[in-house]
Amino acid sequence: MLNLQLDDKVALVTGAGQGVGRRIAIELAAQGCKVGVNDLFPDRAEAVATEIRAAGHLAIPLTADICEPQSVGDMFHRLLDGFGPCDILVNNAGVPPTLREPGAKRPNFAETTVHEQHAQIALNVNGTMYCCREALRQMDGRRGRIVSIVSEAGRRGEARLAAYSGAKAAIVGFTMALAREYSPLGITANCIALGAVVHEGIRSGPLSSNSGPELAETRARIFRTYPAAPGLGRLGTPEDVSAAVLFLSSPLAAFITGQTLGVSGGYHMQ
Repeated sequence: MLNLQLDDKVALVTGAGQGVGRRIAIELAAQGCKVGVNDLFPDRAEAVATEIRAAGHLAIPLTADICEPQSVGDMFHRLLDGFGPCDILVNNAGVPPTLREPGAKRPNFAETTVHEQHAQIALNVNGTMYCCREALRQMDGRRGRIVSIVSEAGRRGEARLAAYSGAKAAIVGFTMALAREYSPLGITANCIALGAVVHEGIRSGPLSSNSGPELAETRARIFRTYPAAPGLGRLGTPEDVSAAVLFLSSPLAAFITGQTLGVSGGYHMQ
């Protein structure tokens, strides 16, 4: 196994209660990190932390609403008390719970509400900034890694996801600015852009595990938009994402900063 030199690093993963975030937390712990498992829902955070501990690794649940700066501050204090200062921050939370609900609609932008727009900005832009501010304070004088999970929607735009696309694009710009400010201090900042990733957190639609034959053509159409999908016989998985996070979090990626790595099967190329 390749030694990623992550033993005893302290990592915090937001939105780690299911799906991509869960897998990132599990893999960081398996590499020797002490992992703070954040989620908005206490039962999810506790379940993943328990799963990690059962495998013989170190983790603590950190329930917090990253849209609230006080909640974020408290979360980082709990991480500090439990494991020490943050070495690795993975900003993974980015889809409001309402978009995960079965039957959630995606109207044109003009038909969305201001509340929906604000929710996207609060979670993606503000939440990422709140977490980065606290992490950077703990990384002061020490080498650190910030990895933000974004979407290819933020690089190419997606119809009926205008606010989401804009919020993800903002994270990319913010990350490049952080890289310019903090890389001279040994702290790198990068993004990973995702396309379709199949995981248990998707409860409805063509990518859910319980989708029926009526969505077969939709699934096939999605499949054809990913150049790597036919060769692999699948779409993206949480493991694809966690592998990229591990690399960018490690000393092996010390000279990589301000970049956005597409882990999307060629959906967007540049």
